[in-house]
Amino acid sequence: MADIDRVGGKNASLGEMIRQLGEKGILVPPGFAITANAYWHILEQNNLIPTLKKIIAPLPRRQVKHDDLPLISRISTQARTLIEKAQLPNDVAEEIIAAYKKLGLGKEVSVAIRSSATAEDLPGASFAGQQETYLNVTGEKRVLHSIMKCISSLFTERAIIYRIDKGFDHFKVAMSVGVQIMVRSDLGVSGVAFSIDTESGFKDVVIIEASYGLGETIVQGEVIPDQFYVHKPTLAAGYRPIIRKSLGSKEVKRIYAKRGVKTVSVPQNLQHQFCLLEDEILLLARQVAAIEKLYSRAAKRWQPMDVEWAKDGNTEQIYIIQARPETVHGTRKITSLLSQERLKTNAELKTITTGESIGQKIAAGKARVIATPAHMKQLKPGEILITHMTNPDWVPVMKIAAGIITTSGGRTCHAAIVSRELGIPAIVGAIGAMKLIKTGDEITVDCSKGQTGYIYQGLQEIVTTKVDTSRLKKLPVELLVNISMPDTAFVLSFLPVDGVGLARTEFIIADAIDIHPMAIVQPKKIKSKRIVLEMQKKAYGYPSLRDFYIDKLAEGIGTIAAAFYPRPVCVRFSDFKSDEYRNLLGGNYFEAAEENPMLGLRGASRYYSEHFSEAFGLECAAIKKARLDMGFKNINVLIPFVRTIQEAKKVLAVMAEHGLKRKVQQLKVFMMVEVPSDVFLIDQASKHFDGFSIGSNDLTQLTLAVDRDSPTLAPLFDERAEPVQEMLRLAICAAQKNKKYISICGQAPSDYPELANHLICLGISAISLNEDSILPFLVRGHTCRKRKGIKTCAST
Repeated sequence: MADIDRVGGKNASLGEMIRQLGEKGILVPPGFAITANAYWHILEQNNLIPTLKKIIAPLPRRQVKHDDLPLISRISTQARTLIEKAQLPNDVAEEIIAAYKKLGLGKEVSVAIRSSATAEDLPGASFAGQQETYLNVTGEKRVLHSIMKCISSLFTERAIIYRIDKGFDHFKVAMSVGVQIMVRSDLGVSGVAFSIDTESGFKDVVIIEASYGLGETIVQGEVIPDQFYVHKPTLAAGYRPIIRKSLGSKEVKRIYAKRGVKTVSVPQNLQHQFCLLEDEILLLARQVAAIEKLYSRAAKRWQPMDVEWAKDGNTEQIYIIQARPETVHGTRKITSLLSQERLKTNAELKTITTGESIGQKIAAGKARVIATPAHMKQLKPGEILITHMTNPDWVPVMKIAAGIITTSGGRTCHAAIVSRELGIPAIVGAIGAMKLIKTGDEITVDCSKGQTGYIYQGLQEIVTTKVDTSRLKKLPVELLVNISMPDTAFVLSFLPVDGVGLARTEFIIADAIDIHPMAIVQPKKIKSKRIVLEMQKKAYGYPSLRDFYIDKLAEGIGTIAAAFYPRPVCVRFSDFKSDEYRNLLGGNYFEAAEENPMLGLRGASRYYSEHFSEAFGLECAAIKKARLDMGFKNINVLIPFVRTIQEAKKVLAVMAEHGLKRKVQQLKVFMMVEVPSDVFLIDQASKHFDGFSIGSNDLTQLTLAVDRDSPTLAPLFDERAEPVQEMLRLAICAAQKNKKYISICGQAPSDYPELANHLICLGISAISLNEDSILPFLVRGHTCRKRKGIKTCAST
């Protein structure tokens, strides 16, 4: 890295990794660098500098506008032609040929010719792909020719615009060129990886994107790649924490041609498989973590990394072909200021389509659908740009967009990289967006809900909450958060909370799996060929339907546990009612039509039932995998809707049969208090559980005999009603008497802050709120001056 002025960030980084990481088994393809000194020598020997200065003199000196683009295009062509027609000085050519021969041990080997400008890939200079790369270059003449073309690419249109926007002097930026042995990833796999979640800034994960063939298809946004998330702390502890596997379409790949490269289709059977094995995912994650550690040590601060890698199809070995600091989150100052954007409306919104969310913001505006760069001038300030994919030529217009939507690409494509840099929300891989949305449509782009981005009809009102957490007072109880969707976990991990009071597994099952669990364990009962085919499609990439169900549920649970690690996460077993289970794929074959599903086969009674116990085994297996294989011992479990002590004992026995036993491997088991009878069973239940969690929604409706889903009875459904208040007091008192932990995770404290204050005064152990209630609650603070605790229970 000490040579960065001579060889640029890219080449300096490669050299540093070869020196420092080779002994750790991290492979970097060998190569050599043509220095920035050689660049100036070439210009001086051909007397190009005066002519180049005349050519670029008319360029704007500040912000590039639409009207400047034709001028920039003309100047780029003139400057590149001038350099490419110049003679490569004999002394430089001889050194290059000698180095090329040495690299190939006397043979003509295939190499990649890569740019490494002295202002490229440095802090504050994060736009990728400003200069050109030439792949599969073989032979002395082609190497020399490609090097001159690479040098001339310092004056591509996008590179010129980039320097103007960054304020770089065109003649204080030099070009170094890297010549690197080609990894035969055209026969294998390649991709990119980050040592950070690029959207939330969550630092404890490695994100890997992978696709078949050479890596340009990912960078150019031509494919939707496979995506993998690995948790760094438990990986370092020896576990296998792959917390997310997302199958991409991978429809095309780039491979060698006789000269250069070409694009071909990927066979369907390969599209339906993950292109990396789990051992390879974990190996690559360890390598990325080691690279981050190296650069952090050198920078004397945490330095997240952006890495390109390739798997050789002949040797099956994985190589690191590039690494550079991640500059969006890596250069930000750590601050106590939290900012949240959310939609004001609580009404159900009409979703047009979804994709991968970039950033955490929301934008509303009129759509502008643009099919080709030739029409990009049509975009007006504040509109939402919708196109297939962007490249560096789009940057000037991207700056005036309120939001960006592309129909292809993943988290590391050009549109994603630039959107992060500009601080505007983007949704990439939004399939069908250009057909479903027309120019002039009023839409809202919502990237606030985690990894999935939503495009809604209409202009929705946006609410922003900002809080300085350093000024918040500590509560006398634990403050926890309720989580439904794993997609939101990384963002919510930054909230000043003590953990997760309620992680709802049914949302993971409905969203990520969408198959009735009994259809997994008894697939022969499914008579519909259509349903069988849909189930098989959902399980692409997994050895079996059973593996798919367990792994997807474990990944969702693991993602939440990883986000808050090592803070405790209380995972509730599924609490679907029979009508909700019927809506899952294959559900109508296993669920009877109950007259009153709210009081039917649900919660604890379902887990030991002969109609469902096999399916409950899948949930137990997923919890066990997340705790023991992934290493998330911070996961505890919560049993809902327990009616009797006998029922509780039966569920605990079934759990033990499936390898989940209380106090073994530090597992804590909690019971929901939501049936009125539970309040009077706490004395007995305390012998079998580590604590309790009050579900105020069901407790209210069953205490008041009010259907919580009935709009007619809505005015009667009130958690503040005296009978409900007495139930809450009795439950807290009983738990205190037995020296047991008790929290509340229902809707009530989120809706009524005064109720939360009352519970604090009663001596509750913890309050778990919905995500959008955390900051407002902390800002208001609590009004309980003295906790009454056990004194309140004297009359019980």
